[in-house]
Amino acid sequence: MRVQTLTLAVAGAALLAPTTLPTSVHPNEPVRYEGSVRASDLLAKVRDCVRVSNGYYRSDAGAHADIPVCGTEDVVFWKADMDIDCDGQPGPRCNGRTDPYFADTTAFQQSDGRYLDPERLPFIVVPMAGSIWNYRDYGIRGGSVAAVVYKDRVQYAVVGDTGPHDIIGEASYATAAALGINPDPHGGGTASGVTYIVFKNSRVSPIENHAAAVETGERLAKQFVGASAEGAAGAESDETLADD
Repeated sequence: MRVQTLTLAVAGAALLAPTTLPTSVHPNEPVRYEGSVRASDLLAKVRDCVRVSNGYYRSDAGAHADIPVCGTEDVVFWKADMDIDCDGQPGPRCNGRTDPYFADTTAFQQSDGRYLDPERLPFIVVPMAGSIWNYRDYGIRGGSVAAVVYKDRVQYAVVGDTGPHDIIGEASYATAAALGINPDPHGGGTASGVTYIVFKNSRVSPIENHAAAVETGERLAKQFVGASAEGAAGAESDETLADD
């Protein structure tokens, strides 16, 4: 999670030569439109918030704490910004030269023991367990499947890293690029408009298998969206019978 303050930004600028990262999608990153579940259908299902967090998160260091974690029987979700997580395996776009806050580790590891590859693997960051919210209590862990929604795009990802206990709203370089968000770790991201939906008690193993994340995410998203559609259809049918 990027804990950026003005002091850190100035220091980073002084220590590092300016770097401009390409905004095009990495050759090995996923295609931009994944699956058949529409963004609008997912967003309709998470329109209302039943808060499950004890308090509220900040979008960035120094920002007002006003972001709750919400929940349903099947998912937890939050609506926030997107900071770019370039931590993990270094590559041409994510390394100590391109990212002043780069760390070569992630909270969770691949099946071969290596840390995750932020340039290729779509993953999201959850706040480390704390007094505001403990993700583990809601069936969330490394490899849990998420649907990340931005505008009309849906990107499936896994939970791959943890961030500060009081900040929320971050995803890997690959996630941002696939959603059409500037993935530059030094100035990229977006200030708002991202919805993170994590399916409870889901898990992809190995964590780096993105195809499995898409397959699982698509199946769970269809169930999640279909549950409300079936409920509405049933209510309409009952009303029709009552009229008869």
